[in-house]
Amino acid sequence: MRSLRLGARGSRLARWQAEWVQGRLAAHGVPSEIVIIKTRGDAEVDRPLQQLEGKGFFTKEIEEALLEDRIDAAVHSMKDLPTTLPAGLELGAVPERADCNDVLVVRAAEVTSLAQLPAHARLGTSSLRRVAQVKYLRPDLELVSLRGNVPTRVEKVKAGGALDAALLAFAGLSRLGLGEAIAAKLDPLEVMPAPGQGALGLELRAGDRAVRDALRPLEHAPSAQAVAAERAMLAALGGGCQAAIAAYVGPRRTEDGQRLYGRVMAPDGTVQLTASADIDPARPAEAGEAVARLLETLGALELLAR
Repeated sequence: MRSLRLGARGSRLARWQAEWVQGRLAAHGVPSEIVIIKTRGDAEVDRPLQQLEGKGFFTKEIEEALLEDRIDAAVHSMKDLPTTLPAGLELGAVPERADCNDVLVVRAAEVTSLAQLPAHARLGTSSLRRVAQVKYLRPDLELVSLRGNVPTRVEKVKAGGALDAALLAFAGLSRLGLGEAIAAKLDPLEVMPAPGQGALGLELRAGDRAVRDALRPLEHAPSAQAVAAERAMLAALGGGCQAAIAAYVGPRRTEDGQRLYGRVMAPDGTVQLTASADIDPARPAEAGEAVARLLETLGALELLAR
């Protein structure tokens, strides 16, 4: 088979993810090369993401390259991928998901939990979802906008001065060998992750059977089912990847299988709504739609309109 052209962002984490996919493809006898594409989200690092207009801050330019046949497949962080894909594109595979939890990185070594942060400590995050949940749990903390790649965010905390701590994704730190910076892994039912967090999405042109066949061995059914449920919930609520919407798939309480938990928060942290439903592996999107309906009955749409 000819070498597949894999499109990815240029950050250290995005390169790692593309190289990981490249290695898995090679294990199945599929050669590939990585094509780095700069996205709008990478270029406008001086503004909070919620202040940027539109969607697809980290995917649009890569998808354009895919549609223009400059690459054969795109490697995305699933939490960055809008739930509605451009016409002519489709999701080809979801590899096995990494740990989806959020973690705390701190400057003071003795702090090992969100609760142990001193009153009025300065906590960095670029996510409205994290901001809303932290305000709900610790309204006294000072939230500081934090952009940049993962190593830069860690360094800003460790250097001291502007930040006492930061919230990041476990998967990013682990993939980059920065696990020693983690002070605590947060309970996902306390600070719930973003829909798709920790998962990769491999996107391709619709109908490209050769590329789809090449990607098929990388598909991990339980991860794909969990992501499908989370993204269906996000889509049903009409939210983008920067909305104050969270999702987590964990084990069922009384039997084997997976259960979807969804959450919608007021941006100021004053209200937090949570609902859940079991996932049918054959129809995972139905769980997402069911959780969205439950959240809507609790007033989720009013919170999202604030």
